[in-house]
Amino acid sequence: METIDTEPSSSNFVSQTRSHLHQRYQKCLDDITPFTVGRWVGAGLLTVAFLARIFLMQGWYIVAYALGIYHLNLFIAFLTPKIDPALSMFDGEDGGPELPTHANEEFRPFIRRLPEFKFWYSVAKSTTIAFICTFFELFNIPVFWPILVMYFFTLVAITMKRQIKHMIKYRYLPFTHGKPKYAGLNDTGKVINSK
Repeated sequence: METIDTEPSSSNFVSQTRSHLHQRYQKCLDDITPFTVGRWVGAGLLTVAFLARIFLMQGWYIVAYALGIYHLNLFIAFLTPKIDPALSMFDGEDGGPELPTHANEEFRPFIRRLPEFKFWYSVAKSTTIAFICTFFELFNIPVFWPILVMYFFTLVAITMKRQIKHMIKYRYLPFTHGKPKYAGLNDTGKVINSK
């Protein structure tokens, strides 16, 4: 009598199912990529729901504090250029595009350390995880929350002051709104076909 080995087929089924679910999840992410405002509205509503739960349940302040610190770190990475001009001056390496530091240097585009989509995805994922943590008493560590709030706002003020000084010193603006747009002298924007 022959024995049938079912182990490889069940392992193969699990692998295929996992791969299929990952592809569907990635497809959903790809589909919502162009909808920047909608994604951020959803992340904002998720954050408001999380904060409402914290307020109503009167607990899990340490989870809210950790989430706030993580979001602050993500925001700073979003505002920072991929190649920090302060560090590249000392490295002496020419590893890619840099920000101009003098008026006579050519324009180089601002490339973020953390792109907008990854920023949104990290905010949404971390807020979801923090929201789930509020359903477990294990994470409800008793703390004196006013100290956490005061320390968080102090940390935000100090960090943003340092970031703004960095932006002024190396003359970069991480946002495209309000930047000047240059057009040619007679540029109408129409494509001219030459025959």
